[in-house]
Amino acid sequence: MYQKILVPTDGSDCATNAAAEAVSVAAQFDAEVHALYAVDVRISRPNAEVETYREEMRAEGEGAIGEVEQLAGREGVEYVSDIRVGDPRDVVTEYADDADIDLIVMGTHGRRGIERMVLGSITEGVVRMSDVPVLTVPRS
Repeated sequence: MYQKILVPTDGSDCATNAAAEAVSVAAQFDAEVHALYAVDVRISRPNAEVETYREEMRAEGEGAIGEVEQLAGREGVEYVSDIRVGDPRDVVTEYADDADIDLIVMGTHGRRGIERMVLGSITEGVVRMSDVPVLTVPRS
């Protein structure tokens, strides 16, 4: 039923719960897990700091993806990982199209505070834009 499962991550506890669910589903269907981190370019920075910000976010992304890779490795699930730059909603839906993803598994909560209120819910945007099923996992 599922051959490729995408789990976008921002390193939050809720994203880690979603990753665990994605790995569990992948193990049941002998599917591959795709871990994706989006460097969010919507957060404004002065031009001089843009490259530094992107480098910091890539490093954060590597850590977040590393958590997914560890979960998949422990369960013997094959995985692929990627870090892309852009609006996370677009990054997730474009990646899903590019990689022929069968299922997206996302946490319902990620960022907190004013950033989330200003930017809106990434998960909600993906649910609305995606052509493939999206399984949402609440924070525990």
